[in-house]
Amino acid sequence: MERIDYLGADIGSWKVGNSTFLAWPENGARLMNWHLELADGSFRDVIHWPESDSIDDFALVRGGNPVLFPFSARTFHRGTIHQWKAPDGKIRPMPMHGIARQGRFVLNSVDEHGFTAVYQPDDEASQAYPFEYEFSVAYRFRELALSVEFRLKNLGSARLPWSAGHHFYFSVPWREGGHRGQYSVSIPARRAWRQDAHGLIVPIEGYRSGITKLDTPSLVDRIHTNLTSENVRLKDNETGDGIRLRIGSGGKPSPDTTVVTWTSGPEAPFYCVEPWMGPPNSPEAGMGLHWVDPGQSGVFSVEVRLDTE
Repeated sequence: MERIDYLGADIGSWKVGNSTFLAWPENGARLMNWHLELADGSFRDVIHWPESDSIDDFALVRGGNPVLFPFSARTFHRGTIHQWKAPDGKIRPMPMHGIARQGRFVLNSVDEHGFTAVYQPDDEASQAYPFEYEFSVAYRFRELALSVEFRLKNLGSARLPWSAGHHFYFSVPWREGGHRGQYSVSIPARRAWRQDAHGLIVPIEGYRSGITKLDTPSLVDRIHTNLTSENVRLKDNETGDGIRLRIGSGGKPSPDTTVVTWTSGPEAPFYCVEPWMGPPNSPEAGMGLHWVDPGQSGVFSVEVRLDTE
């Protein structure tokens, strides 16, 4: 591992075999980019990071893997966005995707294969999420894979609610000259949903699990639950090359475990496949809301691996 300069910021670079991983652990515990050197000397981006001449608004960059904590996406209270009702009954603010992606972390450990960083909540974060806790993000890097673990330790006397998630920006197309229609995603979900303008999670009637091409308009902003397997796969249909996500530590995930699919437009150089602990607005909807008892820890882990059929 080495520290390198990126637009004036001191970030980390991990080279493991032919893979290089770039991350800024102290700023959002953000994985920024994963690229692979191919046999012909060219490079393939696995995790997209856009070219830029500034690190202003770093938390809002569409790339890498933003950490979504304590809740993913938009929370509502009775139709009012960016609010949530805490267990004590108080209505509190909650930014889009939570408080961690724009937050400060401190390195707890670092070596040649990854890092662990611990979140340092500021006053604004404490107003949104007023609990005693330790939230850590741990990355492990391998030549053709990475794993990431969220761990929430309850240091207080009250139960902690959370429903965290990942926002992986996968580079698509990943072959030169390719187009989005050549790629597909397989999500073994029995149910699918959308979030309406008031925060309600509305079921998609007639949804059928299966393989969906990435140029399918209805795939954007689709919420998938009731997974029958922990494995999700992005695939280049012409070569068979793929990216496999494994959610959890093994076995079928809980029914509320969620995979969200999203992109910003037809020409965007990425497609997001996002494993979450539960659907958006979990505090109000109740779906996917997890609790950590005093003195205990909650864990959410994901592995991303390159593979070939």
